[in-house]
Amino acid sequence: MTQAHPPTGTDTPSPATAPGTRQNRLLRLGAPAVAATALTATVALYMTLVAFGNITDFGTNQQFVQHVLSMDTTFKDPDLMWRAVESPALQNAAYVAIIIWETLAAAVLLTATWFWIAGLRNGAYERARAAGTVGLVMVLLLFGMGFIAIGGEWFAMWQSSDWNGLDAAARNVALAAFTLLVVHLPAVRRADADRT
Repeated sequence: MTQAHPPTGTDTPSPATAPGTRQNRLLRLGAPAVAATALTATVALYMTLVAFGNITDFGTNQQFVQHVLSMDTTFKDPDLMWRAVESPALQNAAYVAIIIWETLAAAVLLTATWFWIAGLRNGAYERARAAGTVGLVMVLLLFGMGFIAIGGEWFAMWQSSDWNGLDAAARNVALAAFTLLVVHLPAVRRADADRT
């Protein structure tokens, strides 16, 4: 029994080059998992650059932390000034702790980005979502609890016109929170469930 072969010289597109396949690849770029990958990578890059900047240019943000903790540019209300931390050793310890937290968050988010990229190839996003969630919550804790709640309210950073990081912290919280929502979209969860 012989197999039928297409006549020589005919243009039969292979499945990999068929127009529908190319269109499907383009449509996949708009998938929620691709958006989660891109957003996680964005936050990972940002946190990496923040940590790198604070390590290589230690003094610039060290001054910021010192002024916020000492509350020396606030309204200096006696009812609040007892909260001030004026010890350089404690101020530097707080700053080093912030840098360590930033570095760890960057490492977790870079790992999550790698998991997302691998997941785009094999359709499995569970590890990416878990690692991404940990890293994004670390960013939310740093900028939400650390800068907005503790720095902004406890140390009255909102009163300072010179050393006020509330706007930047709010932007970071918004980006991390939005990314966390995309990471947990039902469509991304369904893709994982469909695979199992």
